[in-house]
Amino acid sequence: MAERVCPWWIGYLMASPIRRWMENPEELLRPYIREGMTVLEPGPGMGFFTLPMAALVGPSGRIVAVDIQDKMLDGLRRRAVKAGLLPRIETRLAKPDSMGVGDLKGTVDFVLAFAMVHEMPSAEVFFREIADALRPGGQVLLAEPTGHVKPEGFERELVAARAAGLEETGRPPVRRSLSAALCKS
Repeated sequence: MAERVCPWWIGYLMASPIRRWMENPEELLRPYIREGMTVLEPGPGMGFFTLPMAALVGPSGRIVAVDIQDKMLDGLRRRAVKAGLLPRIETRLAKPDSMGVGDLKGTVDFVLAFAMVHEMPSAEVFFREIADALRPGGQVLLAEPTGHVKPEGFERELVAARAAGLEETGRPPVRRSLSAALCKS
């Protein structure tokens, strides 16, 4: 993975309830997620978005959370147990060169790529993996923090997404972020 991966202990800060005052996960994700969906979340940290997504997909839905840091996944699982949502969440430890989601080919309805593509060693490999996992019509919400990614870097990520077969469908507003909605045709 890239050298600039967020340290695991920052996960506690990123999952803080105080963050909800600045960023409402349900409000951001409700347009994309419905009950029964399969959602892929690369780089979930300790679950700031994961737990609300698990509530949105309901008991018949599934969240696959993939991270390179086991300590992030441990924190996510602890929080999911407390919230009673662990049965809806599958956690996976990624390898340095792959998320290991080949078994999901064509089954994912939605991917949340929030503040993490810039940490990947290859945006091209990342977008190929998620495009393979998505079903036709599946959507992606890509958001990168403006403090970490400049507009030209974000545009390079979009070039990699298009090369993987993802089409840009809009630029939804995401606070302090560059963002794009993508769709697999």
